[in-house]
Amino acid sequence: MSDALLQTILLRKEFGGLVAVDDVDFTVPVHSIVSLIGPNGAGKTTFFNMLTGVYKPTLGSVIFAGEDMTAKPPHAFTQRGIGRTFQNIRLFQNMTALENVLVGMHVRLTGNLFEALLRTPRVRQEERAARVRARELLEFSGLKGRDDIIGRNLSYGDQRRLEVARALATQPKLLLLDEPTAGMNPQETADFTTFVDRLRAEHDLSVLLIEHDMRVVMGISDRVTVLDYGEKIAEGTPQEIQKNERVIEAYLGASAVTP
Repeated sequence: MSDALLQTILLRKEFGGLVAVDDVDFTVPVHSIVSLIGPNGAGKTTFFNMLTGVYKPTLGSVIFAGEDMTAKPPHAFTQRGIGRTFQNIRLFQNMTALENVLVGMHVRLTGNLFEALLRTPRVRQEERAARVRARELLEFSGLKGRDDIIGRNLSYGDQRRLEVARALATQPKLLLLDEPTAGMNPQETADFTTFVDRLRAEHDLSVLLIEHDMRVVMGISDRVTVLDYGEKIAEGTPQEIQKNERVIEAYLGASAVTP
């Protein structure tokens, strides 16, 4: 597909005799918001882990920006422009918000070890610029004035925002969000939904998210893909997914959500 930023071809993951992801073809178009949904145990996080190099596929391919990434290590995915957050928050809890974002920026810094040890002018200038950019990302993420707060002392919603700010620091073309509104109250969820739409508009990103809140999924997604027992059972617009009988049976239940 010519407008595909990310594409998987017959992607499969087996753990022993268990098929966790079953020959899934999948596409994230450029500048789109795509949601991946399905019941617990459907293989969504396993699928995410193959898109970031954490798991190697048993079979199939992962293509990103025209490059075959299937056999590459996780850091190569980050370098090419795939950032992510995690289902369970993985901040550096004893570091400040600013320091957490600076960690994300190190993948883009160009100074080598020798220059860093000598504290050359170029390294000092690059580090100053990184701190300025990190503060900009914190402000964009709704964390203005929280630079020096230790990660564990932030509210749950702010920790989620900090994870996004750290992912943005890697300068991604595609941002993967794994259940970003889990544990949020309704107001935090509404705010975060608006925030994701701003991410695409202001950072020229594509976004792929795993999400259980159907109001978020139906309200923000351009396309929705549904997994069940590792198999892709449906794909289409939110309106098409809402009416799909297999999806209603497997996941949405009788009370399909109306946006």
